[in-house]
Amino acid sequence: MSRSRRKLPIFGFTTARSEAGDKRLWHKRWRSRQRDQLATLRPDDDPIPVQHRAVSDTWDMAKDGKSWFAPRRQRAAAERFADRRGESPPERKALKARLLAKWRSK
Repeated sequence: MSRSRRKLPIFGFTTARSEAGDKRLWHKRWRSRQRDQLATLRPDDDPIPVQHRAVSDTWDMAKDGKSWFAPRRQRAAAERFADRRGESPPERKALKARLLAKWRSK
C-alpha cells in the first residue's frame, strides 16, 4: 500500500486517530434497543425500527464532523510549516514533501 493515496482530501475535526470505539459503543446501544423492542413486542404488533439518532449523536463522538482540505490549502499550509520549522532549504523541502505525502495518504 505504499503507493496508495486518499482520493478525496476530506478529514475529520479531531485529535483522535480513530472513531472505532465510539462506533462500537453506538452500535452496541442500538442493537440493545432493537433487542428490547423485539422482546416486548406482542405477536400481532409490527416492529418499529429504532432510529439511529435516538441512540447517539455524531457530535458526541471523537470526530466532530468533516471538512474538505483543498490541495491548494494543503500546499500553502505545508510551506508555512516548513518555513517555520526548517533551518535550511533542503530541510524545508523535505518537511514540505513529508507533510504533503502524509496528508495524501490518510
